[in-house]
Amino acid sequence: MSSPGTVTNAMTVDVEDYFQVAAFEKSIRREDWQRWPLRVEDNTRRVLELFERRRVKATFFVLGWVAERCPSLVRDIGAAGHEIASHGFGHERLTTISPAEFRDGIIRTKHLLEDLGGVPVTGYRAPSYSIGPGTLWAYDQLQEAGYRYSSSIVPIRHDLYGMPSAPRFPFRVARSGVLEVPVTTARMWGRNWPCGGGGYFRLLPYELFKRGLRRVNHQERRPGVFYFHPWEVDPGQPRVPGVTRKNQVRHYLNLDRMAARVERLVQDFQFDRMDRVFPAPEHADYPVVELQADDFRERQRSGVHA
Repeated sequence: MSSPGTVTNAMTVDVEDYFQVAAFEKSIRREDWQRWPLRVEDNTRRVLELFERRRVKATFFVLGWVAERCPSLVRDIGAAGHEIASHGFGHERLTTISPAEFRDGIIRTKHLLEDLGGVPVTGYRAPSYSIGPGTLWAYDQLQEAGYRYSSSIVPIRHDLYGMPSAPRFPFRVARSGVLEVPVTTARMWGRNWPCGGGGYFRLLPYELFKRGLRRVNHQERRPGVFYFHPWEVDPGQPRVPGVTRKNQVRHYLNLDRMAARVERLVQDFQFDRMDRVFPAPEHADYPVVELQADDFRERQRSGVHA
């Protein structure tokens, strides 16, 4: 159980449905989304009930596409005391859209969420953590649109995302001033290891994952960032045909255990909203980092990590 004086971590939920994930991009066309049963509202309400039971406040990064179809869900997230943040509009990875399309999506989603929730939306998370060496232009767009922080980098190597040479802890992006809060990794044996949630949380033994987050909290005295999706607590979701074996494992593994694992996690660690765990840049002293695509590629080749 968590105890007074322990480090408080940030709990986050990426509010998207099962048919919108990157693992199914080649199996489900975007124009066919409406043909699949919408399960995100019921699953997110299940998450809200779990948090209410355990007295946890969290940040919900909501897709604009979901908000348009489930407006009462967005209102209820805010009414329950959670932070409403943006996940972009249609779960497009930044590598697949133009800066203009990105700008339109983040502005449209911000206005929609603010109209529904009645509070300013200052946080953003890129779909599939797709801010990387080739999409650093996104920070200027976020700043211009009125966002104050992003949580869009995971400093590991991964086939879909990752900037292993990026800083592991919060930093201000030079020029834009946007605060970037990377998803948590543990530094061991000369490399970064995931301990921030998602598929790794379902794959790894709980005690191993717990050890990594405890190392960050107790040895480094840093708060962590944990994330998961509403579809991860839904073992009864439809099975998508034509999916590779790798993506089947990535998506469906241990869905029946996820809710219990999250409940155990919030008993073992202390959690709160992103905007309370990580103060806005004007209220805290964060290092300023100049992100340069060529520098990151060179550092990745040489194996240097921040």
